[in-house]
Amino acid sequence: MRHVRPILSALLLATLATTTLLAQGGADLPRLDAEALKGWKTIRTNALSHDGQWFAYIVAPNEGNAEAVVRPTGEGEERRFPIGELPTGPAGASLQLSGDGQWLAFLEYPNAEESKRLRTARRPIQAKAVVVNLRTGTKREFEKIRRITFGGDRPRWLAMQGYSAAPAGGGAAGGGAAGGAAPATAAGGSVAGTGTDLLLHELGTSTLVNIGNVADFAFDDSGEHLAWTIDARDRLGNGVHVRNLRTDLTRVLASDAALFRRLQWADSGLALAVLRGTVDSAGKDTSYAVLGFASLGATAPQRSLITDADGLPEGHRIAATRTPSWARDHSTIYFGTIDRPPPAGTRPDVKPVAGTPGAMQQPAPPAGEDDLPTLVIWHGREPRLQSQQQVQETQDRNFSFLAAWRVRESRFVQLATDSLRDVAAAAGDRWAIGSDVGAYQLEANLEGIGRRDVWAVNIATGERHLVLEGQEWLVTGSPDGSRWLYFRDGHYHSYDPATREHRNLTASVPASFVNEDDDRNRDRPPVFPVGWARGSQSVLLSDGWDIWNVPVRAGQAVNLTGDGRREGIRYRQRLVWDPKERGVDLSRPQYFHAYGEWTKQEGIARVDARRPGATRLMWDDARVRVTRAREADRFIFTRQTFVDFPDYWSAGGTFQDPQRLTSVNPQQRDYAWSPGARLVNYVSDKGDSLQAALFLPAGYREGQAYPTVVYIYEKLSQSLHQYATPNETRALNPSVYTSRGYAVLMPDIVYQLNDPGMSAVWTVLPAVRAAVATGVVDGSHVGLHGHSWGGYQTAFLITQTDMFTSAIAGAPLTDLVSMYSSVYWNTGSANQPIFVSSQGRFRGNFQDNYDAYVRNSPNYHASKVTTPLVLLHNEKDGAVDFNQGITFFNTLRQLGKDVVLLQYVGENHGLSQPRNQKDYATRMGEFFNHYLQGAEAPDWWKDGVPRLKMEEHLKARQQAARPVVVP
Repeated sequence: MRHVRPILSALLLATLATTTLLAQGGADLPRLDAEALKGWKTIRTNALSHDGQWFAYIVAPNEGNAEAVVRPTGEGEERRFPIGELPTGPAGASLQLSGDGQWLAFLEYPNAEESKRLRTARRPIQAKAVVVNLRTGTKREFEKIRRITFGGDRPRWLAMQGYSAAPAGGGAAGGGAAGGAAPATAAGGSVAGTGTDLLLHELGTSTLVNIGNVADFAFDDSGEHLAWTIDARDRLGNGVHVRNLRTDLTRVLASDAALFRRLQWADSGLALAVLRGTVDSAGKDTSYAVLGFASLGATAPQRSLITDADGLPEGHRIAATRTPSWARDHSTIYFGTIDRPPPAGTRPDVKPVAGTPGAMQQPAPPAGEDDLPTLVIWHGREPRLQSQQQVQETQDRNFSFLAAWRVRESRFVQLATDSLRDVAAAAGDRWAIGSDVGAYQLEANLEGIGRRDVWAVNIATGERHLVLEGQEWLVTGSPDGSRWLYFRDGHYHSYDPATREHRNLTASVPASFVNEDDDRNRDRPPVFPVGWARGSQSVLLSDGWDIWNVPVRAGQAVNLTGDGRREGIRYRQRLVWDPKERGVDLSRPQYFHAYGEWTKQEGIARVDARRPGATRLMWDDARVRVTRAREADRFIFTRQTFVDFPDYWSAGGTFQDPQRLTSVNPQQRDYAWSPGARLVNYVSDKGDSLQAALFLPAGYREGQAYPTVVYIYEKLSQSLHQYATPNETRALNPSVYTSRGYAVLMPDIVYQLNDPGMSAVWTVLPAVRAAVATGVVDGSHVGLHGHSWGGYQTAFLITQTDMFTSAIAGAPLTDLVSMYSSVYWNTGSANQPIFVSSQGRFRGNFQDNYDAYVRNSPNYHASKVTTPLVLLHNEKDGAVDFNQGITFFNTLRQLGKDVVLLQYVGENHGLSQPRNQKDYATRMGEFFNHYLQGAEAPDWWKDGVPRLKMEEHLKARQQAARPVVVP
């Protein structure tokens, strides 16, 4: 360590002032209530101009209307724009700041009241686009816009796509009909197009150009060319167009009564690729061709057409499900091929699915044959369970074999085949990396260890050679594709596909690159690499603490950071500000996130490869996240603690005198709030030095002990500086609980193999005892909560101790023997790998290790439970089967234990519907309030609720929760 600079005075003074105010006034201020929680805000998305001069973001409350905000990163005016109630799902918050900092664009939605009215009337909720000139402040609005895109980093144009008049198959942005699917048909038998209006707004002149029936569009990297596809009614005028936005010249690259899908520019240069789909006369099938256009800046662009007749293997056709793409040097076009379906009306012979011995492909029945049995056949030798095949059915149907078209030779090359299905082109476009899992797939689905044979495929010829057998960890190519990196037998190796030379890169490095903190049942898992250096001559590796620059040929490895292991600092994510970088440029300073393993301090460190040693530019008792402007030494960062919301700050390259950019929740000072958090150090019963995060209650007074809720899930002490945004939907929100007079404890759990449950006993109980010893925790009023794996640990702990006054276990595993061979329905895979090589941490299956499985199963020890327990489990749980919760509930019920099971009908592993999230959080609070703070027991806990009275019960609670309106 050469130099440490703490974050400077302006930020520290503001933080200290806030903390002091909360500590002094926390006891006298109102606790967080439902109305306060609805209005608490978060920053949903943000953008920074490339020169670092402008910052924009969207801020929205938990419920209600959002705002778009833009301001200079230095001195200057902040501008706010109301944007209505943000939609949930993929649409979400949409905001773009032009790279040159001249323009802001965002989507504005109807406000909350209007959105509710539209939903009630079953009418669509549509956005409008807003464009703001940041120099003048002028604003323009465009109605009924669903997608906005600036043209390039220094745009002259903004493209805005409207809504479809009526739903019709295919995606609006590069989707389209699946292979073999006929286009949508409108009333009267005509074919309905998927295209919509595309508005081009010239930013400097306010010129507006309307292009109709656009299905997909994209700017090239420079923003000087716009390409789009037309998808009109009855396919009249369909085609591919390119407009030169400097000259306003539009060129029609293709025109046909066909479907044009999956438009994509090349990564470099003016080259474009697209699929052309031709529908047969009966409208029952669509065949696809690939169109490639290069040298689009020339008078006569180069055109490539690839059809099924151009050398494809017999029985194959071009796939509609893979977007075609150009090689960087424009020598090759990549696309996908699939098996050709049988002619319409025929019944193919039943045949094994490639790569899945014993699995039989169900033939499609002739039209009208709807009385077939609803049969699924599960075969013991299938590599994938039928349930997994069902979950992955869409993925399997969309699978395609990677193929290449060599442009100069006009020659087809098949890169992926039935025997080598997973192939990806490496950088440089000379070699592709192929993976064959066939021999290992069944084992992987039983034990969770994914192995593969790795092949090198020559892209020019399709020839291949074997590189590695049974490789467990990923293989990654260098920036130029000349070398590959892989981890094996505890070391990193390089491979040269041209010379077929393997080289151990780390055998002589005085560090281990095995992940020492991974306590799962795996053989020497790696710490994953940071990345390749530019030029492909070295690779940056992490030993879990320091960053090493390791040459791939001759030379000595260099520790770039120097003090990580010695000082207990983990140098982790590298700051990446250029999304197009090809390798780490070690001629320039690099920035790494730094984390103090035992102090929980965080910051940013600068590393100069020419003078090794990390310079910490910012180092604080806080959680820090930093981004950098793409073209300037300007940094934007958030700093959060349990007390301080992660507002944004701006700083120069030295991080001196940072300037605050946001102040999102100033109302926090008006509510009872925790004065902060403490680290609790303790030693497990097995001798491990561990830590826990202890969050203090609002109004905390030294020497007074408080009721406490313990939340568990593996290692959690790293959450010491995490701000918990108050809301009604998080089951156990630390900010809400501390506001209401609780302390909250989050301890670390580390594991011994074969004893996941007992490991919780050996670590959690010492953590609670250490927290009681601080004087903060009232040891006679301690509750316990966890969900999923934490729910399992909760359920198991109460069978081993009476330390907890009450407990809530969400979706817990309770019988590990029956759980072992059940199905993880969300993925369709068996649970067996989870126990053998992942979170379960057992050696082998329950038959070979029966005592260990029983020893760690809560249900086998239910008779020892004395703690009142609430279980949450839902019948659609696709991670931990509902039967696990029912099993424990029925066992405890038969034993006369105090237990209630909450089931939210139709919900999966977690609660997704806000109404259910709020209900669960409220009942949790009522339960803990009774046992930990002496409140009256809720009726649902004392007596339950009969089925015929449930609706009445829910309506009464809903009415009671509504705020009282004071005249």
